[in-house]
Amino acid sequence: MVPQMEQREMRVTIVASEYNRHFTDGLLKNCEEELRLYAPRSLVKVVRVPGAFEVPVIVNRELAQAEDLRAHVVIALGVILRGSTAHADLIGEAITRELLRAACRSLVPVIHEVLLLQNEQQAQERCLGNELNRGREAARAAVTMFQVTQSN
Repeated sequence: MVPQMEQREMRVTIVASEYNRHFTDGLLKNCEEELRLYAPRSLVKVVRVPGAFEVPVIVNRELAQAEDLRAHVVIALGVILRGSTAHADLIGEAITRELLRAACRSLVPVIHEVLLLQNEQQAQERCLGNELNRGREAARAAVTMFQVTQSN
């Protein structure tokens, strides 16, 4: 479990897809609740984009801001459901590659929770459920990465 941060202010930008909104809203809600629990002084900015493919564009835009305005951690949220073609896999791979590139280039942690799932049941479990909720996990990872990157 992540210890609660009380003294330090953390700037977080959450970039969340509108596509599959029922599920991404669940990720976002759980992520924000967990941030309030573990980092009550955090400043959270939410940016919504049409789909998962657009998430890396806004992540890169946020990371290009001046250092005193830039987020300490960026969280990427989205849900991609596999269909009968390879489209979902191609989108998922492209997003993963670009989010990693953005984090390494900027040296700002990017928490990747753009989920590539088999079906709506998996989405229900990971976005709306309590046991595997990736929104909560994203918030905990963000707090931990903030602590790690700010400890020097």
